[in-house]
Amino acid sequence: MTDHPDIPPPDPNPRPPGFAVPPSACDCHAHIFGPAGRYPYAPDRAYTPPDASLEDYRQLLTSLGLQRAVIVQPSVYGTDNRRTLDAVAASDGDFRAVVVVDPDIADNELDTMHREGARAVRVNSLHGGGPGLEMLTPLARRLAHRGWHLQLLVDVSHFESLAAIVARLPVPVVIDHMGHMDAGLGVEHPGFQVLLEELSAGRVWVKLSAAYRLTRQAGYPYDDVGVLARALVTANPARLVWGSDWPHPRIHTSMPNDGDLLGLLADWAPDEEHRRRILVDNPASLYDFSLP
Repeated sequence: MTDHPDIPPPDPNPRPPGFAVPPSACDCHAHIFGPAGRYPYAPDRAYTPPDASLEDYRQLLTSLGLQRAVIVQPSVYGTDNRRTLDAVAASDGDFRAVVVVDPDIADNELDTMHREGARAVRVNSLHGGGPGLEMLTPLARRLAHRGWHLQLLVDVSHFESLAAIVARLPVPVVIDHMGHMDAGLGVEHPGFQVLLEELSAGRVWVKLSAAYRLTRQAGYPYDDVGVLARALVTANPARLVWGSDWPHPRIHTSMPNDGDLLGLLADWAPDEEHRRRILVDNPASLYDFSLP
């Protein structure tokens, strides 16, 4: 655990993304942090982020032409979802939440979270902070009738059981950060091929997000990740969503510009209709937004 933040703040001046962002576009993966005095971090966290306020995030959305967002519970808060749900409550219906819960959470607590905008539970096999993979099936049964899904943060290059796990779950499954695989392993890696097969068949959704977490390059434009992203778009653009991963916590490369990150979508999905699906239609379906 890091006692003091050693993570730089996000770039406050996002560049234009380079394409016309459609109305009601959604950032499907972002976090809000702090202030720590009001929203204390879990004592066993892996890192300590600097504050990243709701006000700053709203400004980012406006700058990029985005209207909707999905606030994802980060590992540093464990199962204390107050910071995430408070951000959603302040959005006038434009935000949804992905929460982290204890496996034995009461049904009435899930119902309350649903009313507060939660539509999924995140299971993080890389950084902890919630239920383990062994709890997926019983947890999914409790989420199914609420219309929720499971979001899995896994490294598909080390997750041989992806297809088997997805097959037995009664809810949609969303794979974080394009499978969180080292891009240097390439599109032909068996784990990534399984992800492509599951995506092509419509058995999973995938987030086009956090290219800087996968790359072996020093920074933007993450050409090695672009190969993976374009393969995902080719496989099934109807099961993809895009996320900024703002404010980019625990980053191992140079801090990206969020306008550049959104701009990559024009290269990964050059077809305008595919981009509209990824930014508008698919998020509306997955996170229970109304279509414009």
